[in-house]
Amino acid sequence: MNANVELNQRPQPDQVLIDIANYVCDYKITSSEAYDTARNCLMDTLGCGFLALKFPECSKLLGPLVDGTVVPHGARVPGTSFQLDPVKAAWDIGCIIRWLDFNDTWLAAEWGHPSDNLGAILSVADYISQVRVSRGEDPLIMKDVLTAMIKAHEIQGVLALENSFNRVGLCHVLLVRVASTAIATHMLGGTKDQIINALSQAWLDGSSLRTYRHAPNAGPRKSWAAGDATSRAVRLADLTLRGEIGYPSVLSAPVWGFYDVSFNGKEFSFPQRYESYVMENILFKISFPAEFHSQTAAEAAVQLHSKIQGRLNEITKIVIHTHESAIRIISKVGPLNNPADRDHCLQYMTAVPLIFGNLVAEHYEDDFHRSNPLIDQLRDKMEIIEDPKYSREYLEPDKRSIANAVQVFFNDGTHTEKVEINYPVGHRRRRQEGIPLLKQKFEKNLSTLFPKGHCQKIIELFKNQPVLENTAVDNFMELLVIN
Repeated sequence: MNANVELNQRPQPDQVLIDIANYVCDYKITSSEAYDTARNCLMDTLGCGFLALKFPECSKLLGPLVDGTVVPHGARVPGTSFQLDPVKAAWDIGCIIRWLDFNDTWLAAEWGHPSDNLGAILSVADYISQVRVSRGEDPLIMKDVLTAMIKAHEIQGVLALENSFNRVGLCHVLLVRVASTAIATHMLGGTKDQIINALSQAWLDGSSLRTYRHAPNAGPRKSWAAGDATSRAVRLADLTLRGEIGYPSVLSAPVWGFYDVSFNGKEFSFPQRYESYVMENILFKISFPAEFHSQTAAEAAVQLHSKIQGRLNEITKIVIHTHESAIRIISKVGPLNNPADRDHCLQYMTAVPLIFGNLVAEHYEDDFHRSNPLIDQLRDKMEIIEDPKYSREYLEPDKRSIANAVQVFFNDGTHTEKVEINYPVGHRRRRQEGIPLLKQKFEKNLSTLFPKGHCQKIIELFKNQPVLENTAVDNFMELLVIN
């Protein structure tokens, strides 16, 4: 063949796309644990969104792009009166879910927050259900939403197990867009071929850079990036269902494919099939609205709080033993410029509970930081040490620990014990302890927005798995709006 021409023969779709489409269309979820965990995940994720609405920097971003726009059968944004087209509704729901860094987490070679996909799932489910009801048809039920959540969690989480996008500078919201695109296309009635086509579009988009998550540029985009990803997913699903073609070798095409352009020429690795593993093992953020790699450090700091009170000015050194991922993502020195900068600083998220015995969302705000100079004084006394055991067990499938240890040293030569915590309260290994606390978290977040009687109605619904599963999606969403 002439060296100056290329063979224009359209290939078969990449196997990665086929496998996701087959899973979405054909795999039946049979795990009762997955459905029970999905119910708790839905409850917790919505609660995180309700709490975020207290913060003007979040709420100012919500609503229609043109004030006064009315969308027939538009998707509702929980905790608000907005009824929007599904693309903007997905953006808004995804934004409030993620704003406070308080929803669930998945940690592997790549990190992320699989409940971010709920932005696309809820907006599409509500829109579909309202359209169906207007035609005299049956709406979707909440079991459909839970099934979609389990599958979205699985797609994002399995892609993350051995494929590190952060090491090539890409943000994990790419995986939110991929998972949400597959699920949204299926929910909207797409065929298996259309799901493959839509997925190729999702990979073609590439990914945001991680710049906004790291020093010296950390900022609030990290709080709406997932909402942006879910809204893009809904848009790509819609375009595909309108007849847009796919790009079958989007990953593997030499020179121009994702592998060569964005992944150093390396193909993705998959240690297991898509089933329901990720939802069953998801990590809940229960105790603190803080980047997950710091959760056990904050918990250790709370335990030390009562033992160092009255001696804060005597501290000469604070040693934090941690794992490699925490060092790479959230260990930083120097000025912290905004709340998003602070909730991604291991030293800050340890200093605050050492001083105050707790860590809440308000502790990241500018006024609080400015009025408490001791926080930065303690940050300057911190020494961060990687523990190889912590780094190793972080990646071991049967452990997946997120370990930290904190020890405080004083100017008279004494020191506290080294408080080590391997698994945060939201870990699967601490489910029995964690779920009652997760429910308390939800009830508290719910009460920030709704009157007591209405709160109780929502709480009772979440307590009853069969009743929740059989609730019509449009009726469920109506419970969550502010009229």
